[in-house]
Amino acid sequence: MTFLSALLPVVFLVGLGHLLARRGLPGPDGWRAMERLCFTVLFPAMIILVLSRAPFEQAPWKIAVPLMAAQVILASTGLLALLWPGISRPAVGSIIQSNSRWNTFVALSLTGVLFQEEGIALTSLAAAVMIPMANILSVTALTHFADSEPHQKRNPVLELLRNPLVIACIIGGTLNALHLPPTGLIETTLELLSQPAITLGLLAAGAGLNLDALKRAGILTVVWSLVRLLGMPVVAVLIAHYGFDLTGVPLVVVAIAAATPTATNGYILARQLGGDYHLMANLIALETVLAIFTMPAILFVFGLLPS
Repeated sequence: MTFLSALLPVVFLVGLGHLLARRGLPGPDGWRAMERLCFTVLFPAMIILVLSRAPFEQAPWKIAVPLMAAQVILASTGLLALLWPGISRPAVGSIIQSNSRWNTFVALSLTGVLFQEEGIALTSLAAAVMIPMANILSVTALTHFADSEPHQKRNPVLELLRNPLVIACIIGGTLNALHLPPTGLIETTLELLSQPAITLGLLAAGAGLNLDALKRAGILTVVWSLVRLLGMPVVAVLIAHYGFDLTGVPLVVVAIAAATPTATNGYILARQLGGDYHLMANLIALETVLAIFTMPAILFVFGLLPS
């Protein structure tokens, strides 16, 4: 399957979710509940099932290290925003968060359509390392660059221990290492829970997208959106291929995971921790639209477009 034929259904479902949300089908509470269901139940079930029975041909750390390194490098690059004339400290925190986060739903959907269980398993490995790193970098940056008003403080370690996707990765990886894949009733239950995960996740992602923010997108938003969308995959792929000799499907998964737009839940975190949440909304909206073009461009430049 070509990348375009995998990308278009993803774009369609995100767009459909956004259209339904704008028409109030269902209401905001319904969409929040759906997103929570995907995050706490459906995606963890899929990750546990796939990771527990995945035959990994490449060393997992060859995927993990380049992606984590790319997150740290892009987050550090965000510090250059301090040089932007007139920029506020909360805006710098939001830019650093944007540079370090990724959209798990989009990555799992694309790699699942392209490479089936192998793609989902490898992307789940990416999630196991990128989600903790993104939380550490985001919480640290947002709290450090927050304005003088008091805001809720979060412990990055506790955030990770409570993250259902991280817990699912640990459970699935442990079962794989012990050669104890789920069977019988447990396997059937996990399979039933896994089936709607990607569809509902993409619809919920579209519902949470604020395209009205595109009207406010200025040069600051455009520049840092492009830095994130182009910088992270370029860094990740170069490190993975030339530093760790990664090739084939694992390298494509690295490229896709790094090339996704920043996560939509970054808006909520920015608002809670004193970041510039208006800028964060702008970055999320613009990156989501631009990623439709930058993702295939990155894969084409590196010769990784599936055919």
